[in-house]
Amino acid sequence: MLGKRMRIMTGLFVVCFMALSSACGQGEKVKVKGLITTRTGETIVLKTTDGNVVTVALDDDTKVQQPKGLGMRKQKMSAAVLIPGLKVPVDGTGQDPAHILAKSITFDGDDLQTAQMIQAGLNPTEKKVAANQQNVEANKQNIEANKQGIQANQQNIAANKEGIEANTEEIAATNQRFAELSEYDTKAQIDVHFASGSTKISAQDREALKKLAHDAVTQTGYMVQVKGYADTSGNADMNQKLSMERAQNVIAYLLQTCNVPVRHIVAPGAMGEAQPAASNETKTGRAENRRVEVKVLINKGIAGI
Repeated sequence: MLGKRMRIMTGLFVVCFMALSSACGQGEKVKVKGLITTRTGETIVLKTTDGNVVTVALDDDTKVQQPKGLGMRKQKMSAAVLIPGLKVPVDGTGQDPAHILAKSITFDGDDLQTAQMIQAGLNPTEKKVAANQQNVEANKQNIEANKQGIQANQQNIAANKEGIEANTEEIAATNQRFAELSEYDTKAQIDVHFASGSTKISAQDREALKKLAHDAVTQTGYMVQVKGYADTSGNADMNQKLSMERAQNVIAYLLQTCNVPVRHIVAPGAMGEAQPAASNETKTGRAENRRVEVKVLINKGIAGI
């Protein structure tokens, strides 16, 4: 009977000891070293040298320290320095193998600098990713705008074709109109030249026009034929208009300054880039082509020719 009672007491003692040991194990002191991989508000996640993942909880009593100088001196730091990439040893109490409540966390200044460099490399990368995403979106918008631009260009091309066809017809009609003057003989001719893109008559050419007009009005039955031209700089439609403006300016000068009656002037001809006087491949040639031809015509019958 006594032996049975002893066995029971021994069993109870063992159970109590195991329970006490288990309870003490949950709060036992733990030391762990690892690399911070993640930081949240109240926890950090460490990856230890053996590849395990440990969650470390922080509270108001957790000390974050950096060794200072020689000996055991340590400087207390803010938990803000606990950034991903920082290697730290942690002293605390173990709740279970994967969770620790930190009492103190120590880090080396060189390790912090390395972690900060890593972060400095990550931040620009994140900015570049964001910038690239913005560029991708901008490129999409540009592509869409380019599509619209292509459609607009196609419309412009079609309009330019119509303009070229109209100019061709106009030039043909002008040539026909001047061809009907074949019964006239050329008594005088000058070429008025213009700067590139300009419709302004130079002082020298204004004097030449005055002399031509003075000589013409002494003739019986004379006509003044005016044709404007342009070089091949720019587009054909623009040059067509430019040649007309040059011819009209010359006619306006003949009417207003030289007192040539309007009935003696043939309606101006806008020849554009047609009938170049010289090659458009050279600067000198292009200068020759930027001109207005002014001819004084006399009817052959009146002139007795």
